[in-house]
Amino acid sequence: MNIVYIALGANLGDRKYYLTRAVDEIEKRIGEIISLSAFYETEPWGFISRYPFLNAVLRVDTEHDAISVLDLTQSIEKDLGRKVKSHGSYQDRCIDIDLLFFNTEILKNDRLELPHPLLQERRFVLEPLVEIAPDLYHPILHKTIKDIWQEFLSVSK
Repeated sequence: MNIVYIALGANLGDRKYYLTRAVDEIEKRIGEIISLSAFYETEPWGFISRYPFLNAVLRVDTEHDAISVLDLTQSIEKDLGRKVKSHGSYQDRCIDIDLLFFNTEILKNDRLELPHPLLQERRFVLEPLVEIAPDLYHPILHKTIKDIWQEFLSVSK
């Protein structure tokens, strides 16, 4: 069994509906949801928009490999109405699903980088992640999520 942490975000339409549907589809297609954070309202990151995001993080136990989980999450995004995947420039979206961790794997190829390379810079990822997995160990930064969160808070003051 593999452990995957997934971030969800939505800033268009009924944001709670899109997050809830994504959670339901992840459970149907990927595996058992072990934990789900609260939903956090956050400002857009990396671009300007008048629409705030609703974000969450969940842990899923799955029998799929990392690339299969990526394919499944992209399929869920498409099925929920996402038209374009961001590649370097961000925009408003009805749903965004990002893989954060897959077991303790370190992976970098043209399709996927794990752990997610920007998670330590993003409050909208760290805050829900520390809620459900404070002791999760980052295999590149060699710190727990709780430690990364504390550093983030001290820098962002």
